[in-house]
Amino acid sequence: MATFVTPSEPSVDTIAAAAAEVDGTGHFPAEAIEALAGDGLLALAVPPAWGGAGGGPRDVVDAVERVAAACASAAMVFVMHLVATKTLAAGTTADEPDGPRHDVLRAIAAGTHLTTLAYSERGSRGHFWAQVSRAQAEGDAIVIDADKSFATSAGRADSYVVATGAVGADDPLVTELYLVAADTPGLTVAGQFDGLGMRGNASAPLLLRGARVPASHRLGAPAAGLGLMLEVTLPWFVLGSAACSVGIAGAALEAGIAHATQGRFEHLGTVLADVPGVRARLAQAAIRHRESRALLREVAQQVADGAPEAQAGVLALKAAAAGMAEEVTELCLRVGGGAAYAKHGPLERHFRDARAAALMAPSTDLLHDFLGKALCGQELF
Repeated sequence: MATFVTPSEPSVDTIAAAAAEVDGTGHFPAEAIEALAGDGLLALAVPPAWGGAGGGPRDVVDAVERVAAACASAAMVFVMHLVATKTLAAGTTADEPDGPRHDVLRAIAAGTHLTTLAYSERGSRGHFWAQVSRAQAEGDAIVIDADKSFATSAGRADSYVVATGAVGADDPLVTELYLVAADTPGLTVAGQFDGLGMRGNASAPLLLRGARVPASHRLGAPAAGLGLMLEVTLPWFVLGSAACSVGIAGAALEAGIAHATQGRFEHLGTVLADVPGVRARLAQAAIRHRESRALLREVAQQVADGAPEAQAGVLALKAAAAGMAEEVTELCLRVGGGAAYAKHGPLERHFRDARAAALMAPSTDLLHDFLGKALCGQELF
């Protein structure tokens, strides 16, 4: 069983040291993932039954926040691995016949397997819960044809948790999840990620053309995909995404404070922090960061407790944290001034990385609508 639930200092240093190059070149943060595997953190989401750490919501958000402060690309890869692992574990039971899903969970626990999600489709865009693809049964196999618009760690993961329309169904909300190995014939990565921020997360389209997987690779019962998505994937993804936003904003705030206290007006014999407006921006950033950090841990505890208010908390959290990160990184970029804008430090990178969360499905606009429905007692779909 893994013995760490947060990254070690050497691992954080390794991840941070490579962050600028990962951003500049857009290369996959393999060194960071290796460091996390060395700390036992790839096993964080694996239940003890398969040799994992059995980490809960607080463990996950604490670990992700630290990684995100060092490198947002590495943190997003880490989040999607943890969320896919949680979903895989939820769709697998220890008392069912041993099989390939159990083997993958054991490999994840050993730190030798990286997994991720492949949900969103070109035809349904950011509505990740709706699938226009359809699985077909052929004997003991399932054949999947699907165009996945984005999959983090595409071409780098060892497996994908793939969503598709359920066998025999035509309703886009009647779905199934399958564990698909990366070397499955018919699965290809269609392109390379070149984004504004989180540039090393390798989020690219996946094409599945006649991809055959054993029926035993299905997670959960027939047509149980939507339930797993909403009850497991969504809350864990929201916690991870919000932790990324909090980590990025915290790193930006730290960099902004360092710049304000060290940057000098030589002709005046003062530092930037002597300017009231600079201090006010930092204070505003610190308040917003603390608010979202507190909400993150409040919702993590609600999810851990299975509290009735967890649903509203989950719907609010990602939108709140994404907006906070945008605001904090902009305030800190203004503190940094032209030097920060010209990439003389990490602030410009934090500014770009912070903008991913608001657009990542489910987007802030969708979450506002969902939360409004929940508050009014309406069905989400």
